[in-house]
Amino acid sequence: MLVSGALSLTPSAAGGGVWYGGRGVFAGGSGPVNLIDYITIATTGNAIDFGDLTLARYSVGACSDSSRGVFGGGRDSASANRNDIDYITFATTGNATDFGDLTQSRRYTSACSDGTYAVWGGGRASSFSNVLDYVTIQTVGNAVDFGDLTVSRPALSACSDSTRGLFGGGETTNTIDYITIATPGNATDFGDLSGSNLYTAACSSQTRGLWGMGHDGSQLNTIDYVTIQTTGNSTDFGDLTVARHGGGACSDGTYGVWAGGHDGAFTNVIDYITISSTGNATDFGDLTSARGSGVGGCSGN
Repeated sequence: MLVSGALSLTPSAAGGGVWYGGRGVFAGGSGPVNLIDYITIATTGNAIDFGDLTLARYSVGACSDSSRGVFGGGRDSASANRNDIDYITFATTGNATDFGDLTQSRRYTSACSDGTYAVWGGGRASSFSNVLDYVTIQTVGNAVDFGDLTVSRPALSACSDSTRGLFGGGETTNTIDYITIATPGNATDFGDLSGSNLYTAACSSQTRGLWGMGHDGSQLNTIDYVTIQTTGNSTDFGDLTVARHGGGACSDGTYGVWAGGHDGAFTNVIDYITISSTGNATDFGDLTSARGSGVGGCSGN
């Protein structure tokens, strides 16, 4: 049985209290469901209910700045693609609020942020999409066209540092693309993941981007990593505790966390790693319910 608090809570910069930058959030997933759970990334233990999305959906793309998390796209209970963007405030548990709309209704999209702008990339609309669109996270409203990915694909995942966003994997490709988030334009080839992996989940520090779980004909437990400010192919990091696909991931800059997914059935497993090292993941705790097929993960870091 995992003991809650095996890691130490990081205090706020002001001293004492809860550091909401260290709060990780996981939203949506198959059912579809509207559930939002949260964890304190530096403190192992089970997730807690945060609130609900504005509608039940799965395959959302999520990212954040230091105070808001945003969730875009997905597919609803009527099997319709969505363009909805919701947002939450990390410091205040409760239901999500409508933010605006993506430029294209699509599912299995992904998102990343530089702390100012949120960019969604790829997905599946009526066909595979290469669309990149973005919003300013602190200003509600509809997304604007950013540019295009080098390869149209759904079921990819994205991560970022404070300047670059990386979009990796997806259906039929192992391509990693990169963008400069503050400068709209088309993506550039970065390198390749270790395999043609779809339904991965990605997170990052200010140095490394990591992709974990996935599906290439069978469930995967692999974790790959790259150095975000270079280019090149990914390197093996280690393995998750459970092979699965379709979960979500987030990070506080020190620890990377993967939650949920499908391992033959939906799972509530949460794993974590220390990003600056390499090695296999360790059990973190459990989501409030088992779910997969595109859980959106982000954090207030």
